[in-house]
Amino acid sequence: MASFAKLDGNNVVLNIVKIGNDVPTSNGPLGENDMHIDGETYCKTLFKGGKWKQCSFSKLFRKEMAGIGSTYDPVKNIFISKQPYDSWTLDLNNNWQPPIERPSLESGAISAESQLSPAQWNETEYRYDAVELWTGNSEPYYWDPSTSTWIAL
Repeated sequence: MASFAKLDGNNVVLNIVKIGNDVPTSNGPLGENDMHIDGETYCKTLFKGGKWKQCSFSKLFRKEMAGIGSTYDPVKNIFISKQPYDSWTLDLNNNWQPPIERPSLESGAISAESQLSPAQWNETEYRYDAVELWTGNSEPYYWDPSTSTWIAL
């Protein structure tokens, strides 16, 4: 099955549909002709209009699989995932980056007996948060990038 994203006027993905690989194109079946314009035309006809772009679940083309709310960049011919937080920015590879580097998994050990959960971005506090595992306390911590340490709250 081939996947197609329906776009709004600002190239934001509104919907994703599956179309059979056997749909004919001028170069043979759609399943053998990724990103063929005939697939987009087929969607326009089938769904009575709209702007359509083929997307790849396996990310073989157009960088990412389209998702509701993601954006199609017609200049770069790629899909860009929805911005996860207002403070995050796109890097040169079109990946969203946090304003503070995420602590590595190795930085999650706070003692020989304890480990922290994976760090989660806290947009309200503009930091990474985690909780202590294994001790049963679930004590909250936040990452201090200036000292590269976890601080108990």
